[in-house]
Amino acid sequence: MAKKTKQYLAAVEKVEALKAYTAEEAVALVKEIDYAKFDATIEVAYRLGIDTRKNDQQIRGAVVLPNGTGKTQTVLVFAKGEKAKEAEAAGADYVGDAELAQKIQGGWFDFDVVVATPDMMGEVGRLGRVLGPKGLMPNPKTGTVTMDVTKAVEEIKAGKVTYRADKAGNIHVPIGKVSFENEKLMENFRTIQETIMRVKPATSKGQYIKNLSVTTTFGPGVKVDPSTI
Repeated sequence: MAKKTKQYLAAVEKVEALKAYTAEEAVALVKEIDYAKFDATIEVAYRLGIDTRKNDQQIRGAVVLPNGTGKTQTVLVFAKGEKAKEAEAAGADYVGDAELAQKIQGGWFDFDVVVATPDMMGEVGRLGRVLGPKGLMPNPKTGTVTMDVTKAVEEIKAGKVTYRADKAGNIHVPIGKVSFENEKLMENFRTIQETIMRVKPATSKGQYIKNLSVTTTFGPGVKVDPSTI
C-alpha cells in the first residue's frame, strides 16, 4: 500500500491543485501521471448545481461514445420468442427469461448491462432488490427497457455509457482508456459534455457545472475549465 501512496503523491505533485486546465491539457496530463500497471480507465466527474430532491432536476440517461470505452460490455437480455432471437442475432451474451432470473436470484452476476422487453418487466421487477443496488436494473430512460432489442444491444456493444446524478449532483462517466489517442478521448469528452448541457433541467438555478475534473482509475483528479471543451 505504501508504494502506491508514494506513486500517488508523485502524481499529485505534477498537478496544480487550484488550476482549471483546458480539456486537452487535462486529458494529456492524466495520461502522463497515470501509474497503473494496466490500461486504466479515464473518467470525467461533474458536480452539478441541481437539486436532485426535485423530480424535474433528476438527471439520468445514456449516450453512445463515438470511440467506445475500450471495454466490451457483457449484455444480458430478458426476452421471449422473436425478440429473444433478435437479441441473440444482435450479439447479446445471454438471452432468456425465468431461468435467467432464477440464476440471478442465486447470486450470478457475470454481465455488465441488462436489457428487457416491456413484457418481461414483471419478471425482472422481482429482481429489483439484487439488480437495483448494483445499478443493473433496466430503465426506459437509458434505453434498456425496449422492444428494439437489436438497437439496444448494438449500441451497448458500440460503447454506450449511462450517466446518473447522485444525491449530491455528481455524475461520473468513463471516456476511454489511457491507451486511447488524445483526440479520441476528446471526441468522447465532447459528446459527454454536449449531453450533460442538453439535459440541463430548466428549473435549475445558478451555476450549472460547479466542478469538472478528469481522472484515471488510481490517479488524482485534474480540474477542467468547462468552457474549453
